[in-house]
Amino acid sequence: MTQFDLIVIGSGPGGYVAAIRASQLGMKVGVVERAELGGICLNWGCIPTKSLLKSAQVFDYAKHAANYGVMIDGTVSADFSAMVARSRDVAAGMSKGIKFLFKKNKIEHIAGHGRILEKGKIEVKTADGSLSVVEAKHIVLATGARSRQIAALPQDGQKIIGYRRAMSLEKQPKSMIVVGSGAIGSEFAYFYNTIGTQVTLIEYMPNVVPLEDVDVSKQLGRSFKKTKMKVMVGTNVKHVDTSGDLCKVTVETKKGEEIIEAEIVLSAVGIAPNLENIGIEENRIELEHGKIRVDDFYRTNVEGVYAIGDIVHGPALAHVASAEGIVCVEKIAGIDTPPIDYKNIPACTYTSPEVASVGITEKQAKENGVEVKVGKFPFTASGKASAAGTRDGFVKLIFDAKTDQLLGGHLVGANVTEMVSELVVARKLNTTGHDIIKSIHPHPTMSEAVMEAAATAYDEVIHL
Repeated sequence: MTQFDLIVIGSGPGGYVAAIRASQLGMKVGVVERAELGGICLNWGCIPTKSLLKSAQVFDYAKHAANYGVMIDGTVSADFSAMVARSRDVAAGMSKGIKFLFKKNKIEHIAGHGRILEKGKIEVKTADGSLSVVEAKHIVLATGARSRQIAALPQDGQKIIGYRRAMSLEKQPKSMIVVGSGAIGSEFAYFYNTIGTQVTLIEYMPNVVPLEDVDVSKQLGRSFKKTKMKVMVGTNVKHVDTSGDLCKVTVETKKGEEIIEAEIVLSAVGIAPNLENIGIEENRIELEHGKIRVDDFYRTNVEGVYAIGDIVHGPALAHVASAEGIVCVEKIAGIDTPPIDYKNIPACTYTSPEVASVGITEKQAKENGVEVKVGKFPFTASGKASAAGTRDGFVKLIFDAKTDQLLGGHLVGANVTEMVSELVVARKLNTTGHDIIKSIHPHPTMSEAVMEAAATAYDEVIHL
């Protein structure tokens, strides 16, 4: 029987990062994975979706090339199959990259489905049904999540689909209804709408990307509508009839019920943790509100068993899972590592315009009774944005009026997912508004808007 210091069940961005860090710290590590290395993120989530979104962006640029003084002879068209094929190639390359990292760090890949039998023992079931047992001093559960099923949207993989099927359809649908406008729903709505599918985006809450600052949500909604996407907010899906050629979706709005039709309905109403058949019940691992209960260092109530990523409470984001994996194994190794500050987690949505945020919203600050200074700088006043032809959006910063510390940053615009890290570091270092104002930003850049937004909050803005 093979013995390890650490076994990780799941090789997504939480699992493989935890494994690599553990190996760096001198542990003998094995990773149990039943599918492709890299998990959902690298194979069916973060990476391949960004490939599709890049294809859509390039197509959109080509359609509007004349705006930049570039003339394209002939018709510009979207080759849906080629876009999907490129996306799958990118995903396959990333998965091979994880295989290389495992070899480099002497991590053993154990193919199969892992289930904790008892303390220190994991049963591995391969695709052909054969069973084996491996032993480890420490076991990290990192099994991730899947598309959440709800009664009103029973996914059949044909007419009502989840995100995984949405990136591998055989042909481009002429029409699509996307239910849910979080990051997954908004990104797929943007992709399909841009390449010519008639898209209707439905959101139950009053605004799209409802977890974002309301100003950001409204801006993205306006930008979507400018591209002729139909956006329905404050709308509840009651029922879907798939008996005909088109899906008939019954929705309830403020004006009453109506029926809308489309070839495909994409359910993007959230995710569900993968907790089945991994030994939770047998080992009496405690759950809390449907997820595994852990402490600040991801220890469960069972000695030697840990959990990270989408199966524990916290933002279901790849970079969060990776950070949790590192903290978890460093603590196992005896390093005095600080717990994660969940108040300083960046969130990104890769639509066009992009959305990025960190910290609290203006509404949250006021609800908490915090007196704030708010600075907002629009990209319409940005020289770089004007030169690039990407003037939609703004940077909005929220400061504590008493301490001048940065409480939150909310961005919507081109490339803002590459800009938000400045604000994450700023909050980590307790940066004040005047620290940002006095930090010279290069010109011309989109990131100048961060400095200008801070200056706006203190009535020192130059270019507005």
